[in-house]
Amino acid sequence: MSLVSRPARLLDPGLCLTLRPMAYPVFFEMYRDGIKNTWTVEEVDFATDVGDLQRKMSGAERHLVQRLVAFFATGDSIVANNLVLNLYKHLNAPEARMYLSRQLYEEALHVQFYLTLLDTYVPDPAERHRAFAAVENIPSIKKKADFCMRWLDSIQDVDRLSTRDERRRFLLNLICFAACVEGLFFFGAFAYVYFLRSRGLLHGLSAGTSWVFRDESAHMAFAFEVVKTVRREEPELFDAGLEKDVMRMIDEAVDCEAQFAEDLLQGGVVGLSTRDMRQYLEFCADQRLATLGLKKRYGAKNPFSFMDLQDVQEVTNFFERRPSAYQVGVSGEVVLDAAF
Repeated sequence: MSLVSRPARLLDPGLCLTLRPMAYPVFFEMYRDGIKNTWTVEEVDFATDVGDLQRKMSGAERHLVQRLVAFFATGDSIVANNLVLNLYKHLNAPEARMYLSRQLYEEALHVQFYLTLLDTYVPDPAERHRAFAAVENIPSIKKKADFCMRWLDSIQDVDRLSTRDERRRFLLNLICFAACVEGLFFFGAFAYVYFLRSRGLLHGLSAGTSWVFRDESAHMAFAFEVVKTVRREEPELFDAGLEKDVMRMIDEAVDCEAQFAEDLLQGGVVGLSTRDMRQYLEFCADQRLATLGLKKRYGAKNPFSFMDLQDVQEVTNFFERRPSAYQVGVSGEVVLDAAF
């Protein structure tokens, strides 16, 4: 990869090292926001969770949690691999790569959180091994993993975004991992966690998930900002063909997650139905499409009041810096448009 001065467009090939003048200050601000909101797995208290699982939850609810943890065990690793193998090398702005470096740290932190979760919830080593092998052995999780890997593989052989087709493939990969993997698969998983929290269960899981939720919301915001930037710089990429591909991708992701819901809820969980879960997924899908500047597809409303509250609390806290949001201060001022 050749060194270049500041490229004209974000996806232009090369390796730009020029931070002054800063062409995309919004990405640098997102990086700074990530630094301010640092947390550690050691702060999550699982003290009451094991007792909840053993004494307060039904067999169907325990099955839900086991399947959820099995998905969590490898979900963020798939996202991290895509960041390293496919996204980082093609976003040719150092401030954007700074944010991706921060996101990679957060994905590793999430992996550590879910590893600790497994060690706490599943003390038997053989059962833990089966949880990590879920992407191969549990059909509903394998279907989601196959969906992710197909999009990851779609640009793994692309070294330079030299053609229109290669740039469209990059955009579809980025949209898939923002709108579908993080925006549907993970948001669907969060809904189960917050349903259990609404019943006073698994406080450690819900506390850690709240921090993960905030991180994932920021990851989506960054990815959608990249899409918005590319749309401004290369509007010809956003044609009817791209929209058709995105719609097909969204439909497939909703179907994957709906099948996962049928698996999780097969034993019958009071207060949670597969119909409501599919409606929530369709609602989330419409939100992602709207953010991408596309027409909503489903016209679904959010059936879960506990997720309305979560969206307001966590996303508002993250972007508005309410005192209730956990954060680490970063001091100093940075002038974004100054030259050397």
